[in-house]
Amino acid sequence: MNTYIPTGICPKKIQFSVENDQVKHVEFSGGCPGNLKALSLLVQGMPVDTVIQTFKGNLCRNGTSCMDQFAQALEAYKQRAQSGA
Repeated sequence: MNTYIPTGICPKKIQFSVENDQVKHVEFSGGCPGNLKALSLLVQGMPVDTVIQTFKGNLCRNGTSCMDQFAQALEAYKQRAQSGA
């Protein structure tokens, strides 16, 4: 399970897992539970790059959004995976 600490949004933590370059599980700690649970279910099984392309730059307030922060979490995950960390 990967953990990302977002900035500028209500949730304090995003936990997610990726398998075969697809999002398998997403959980936001805090925020709007109904919306975030629905979005988490929506992205399950989607390719990581599709989630990034779809949600990066989707802004709400504070110059970001929950799904923008998740896209940033996936980008950080990909960077770590490519560097072998």
